[in-house]
Amino acid sequence: MGMREELRKEAVRLRLQGLSYTEIQEKIHISKYSLIKWLRHIPLTEKQRKRLIDKSKAGRIYGSNLLKKERIRRTKEIVGRAIGEVKPLNKDDLWLTGTVLYWAEGHKQKEHRPSQRVCFSNSDPKMLKIFLKWLKECLCVEAENVVFEIYIHRTYRKTRKELSKHWSRITNFPLNKFSTVYYKKNKVHSFRKNRGENYHGVLRISVKRSTDLNRKITGWIYGVCERLSVSDIIHEKS
Repeated sequence: MGMREELRKEAVRLRLQGLSYTEIQEKIHISKYSLIKWLRHIPLTEKQRKRLIDKSKAGRIYGSNLLKKERIRRTKEIVGRAIGEVKPLNKDDLWLTGTVLYWAEGHKQKEHRPSQRVCFSNSDPKMLKIFLKWLKECLCVEAENVVFEIYIHRTYRKTRKELSKHWSRITNFPLNKFSTVYYKKNKVHSFRKNRGENYHGVLRISVKRSTDLNRKITGWIYGVCERLSVSDIIHEKS
């Protein structure tokens, strides 16, 4: 009897025990192609099939967890390295950051809304903190002129007290500044990501008597565009 025939018989014996192709390859060195050719007609019991299915599922979960751990490790490495690339920021950097942030997320004056005051809405705590820092340090807005409004869907059923405490802690403003809460009646779409216990709605920050200040910010935005040589694009869109 030749060596290859001995390998075939051993493969058949192991398969009859319910071993997978991978498990058989761990015991005898043979290609998967040969195993398929030799073993494809060998029936497995229901118990053996279940074992192989469970093992395959466990293998996929294990592999997925390994990939997840590697992805987390790599993400932390990249983010950590990128954080180190940011040089210390001064007041001018804060001014530019706040101006561009307002351009992206702030309420701008329009033809149908020419007297829009400074107003900014978001649910990201870090973004809101930067905006408040910008108001205080670059625009010299006094705390008593800052107005807060909370918007949240009724679906979340959070009380005014819960919402006020949350946003007061985030912004470091007193609780009495968060008495205005609007509960939206429309349904929450299932594809929204910002859902669950950690969602506390959207915080709208506005400044009293700030129509001219909003116009000034508009000028800053145009000025930034001029400096970056994209002013024609902005004026065409305005």
